[in-house]
Amino acid sequence: VRPPTSTSARKHKTHTSTGAKLDPAERPKIRWKGGEESSRTLAMAGEAGGGRPRDWLSMDETAAAFLSRSLSTRPPILLPPPLHRAPLRPGNVVEIAGPSGSGKSQLLLMSAVQCILPKEWEGVYFGGLGKAVMYIDLDCRFDVLRLAQILRKRIAACYGSVHPTNENFVTDGSKDKFHSFESTLFSDCMKRFLYVRCYNSSELVAALKSLKSQSEARSEVFGIGVYFLMLDSIGAFYWIDRALQPTRESKGKTLSFQSITETVVQEIHKFLQLQPILVLVTKAPIYGEGITTSNDFQRGSLKHMSEDSTALRYPKREEERNGSCREYMPSAWQTFVTHRIKLQDLAQEAGFFSEQENEMLSVHTCEWVQPSLNSKEKFYIKDDGVGLIQ
Repeated sequence: VRPPTSTSARKHKTHTSTGAKLDPAERPKIRWKGGEESSRTLAMAGEAGGGRPRDWLSMDETAAAFLSRSLSTRPPILLPPPLHRAPLRPGNVVEIAGPSGSGKSQLLLMSAVQCILPKEWEGVYFGGLGKAVMYIDLDCRFDVLRLAQILRKRIAACYGSVHPTNENFVTDGSKDKFHSFESTLFSDCMKRFLYVRCYNSSELVAALKSLKSQSEARSEVFGIGVYFLMLDSIGAFYWIDRALQPTRESKGKTLSFQSITETVVQEIHKFLQLQPILVLVTKAPIYGEGITTSNDFQRGSLKHMSEDSTALRYPKREEERNGSCREYMPSAWQTFVTHRIKLQDLAQEAGFFSEQENEMLSVHTCEWVQPSLNSKEKFYIKDDGVGLIQ
């Protein structure tokens, strides 16, 4: 490609042809398109590499050093069962899906208690993280009494393992000492629990936009920022947002369920870039069990229909149970999630008799879908949290 000939270039050609010398200040400065940017890029690369543009490609640490640095900056997070099977780290987005009553909120509360409890307190080991939690309630079903119950039971269990009670529990003042210990620790833990309630998607977006300022405020007051972000549940406003007619915003964007979900993903992603946190989200089905579409019925009719007319009223076939957990979130959310867990309530099966609780408890199942572990774990919900059935 030949550069365009300017007036100064023609002047330069005329002077050189006659053999006359041109003043250096009048010499033409012809720059190719992109030449200035390329030189700037090479200069930056040279500065980063110590003078040579390609020095940044040289190895500055071994694989073992990289893994050691990564594990120290982002250590694995140990959550209580049944969330302990897959390794979780800050930056992961975990989706816990299941019908109502399958234990989704209970797993969130247990994870919150694990986060706000300290690792050690006055010689008693709790194994917590000692970090702050931001709990965004979208279903408006948050039970603070249940959170307090799990936290107090956990404190009592760990304290009892170090200071076992004896016959002189009342006379020697151990009871008063325990109440003082529990009250102080309980108050300290609840200061690290930040609760937000949202009644629509606009309030959810506003809460996520203020996540950075909330974390900075917590860090200034308590010396720790938000480490867990919990949303219960992500599809709470699905039908409300779908019922809204698409409208135009001031910037020309179309306000719809798709755009709202993309905004939620963008706000969470922005905060993850500033401060790595673990995101735990629950998702309830939007289709009731037993409701199928015409395509679902056509696929299942040949398999389940028999000569008996009662086959038409088959209430709990497998396709209907899978249809209740049908994916309804946009692709922006599906690609954003890194881990998926599927819960199920086995109410139709026999319960589990707990000797500790001295009662029959309902059984639930937990299945890791992403990553797929090809195994289901059964658990039950008790006063101090969740117990696995071996």
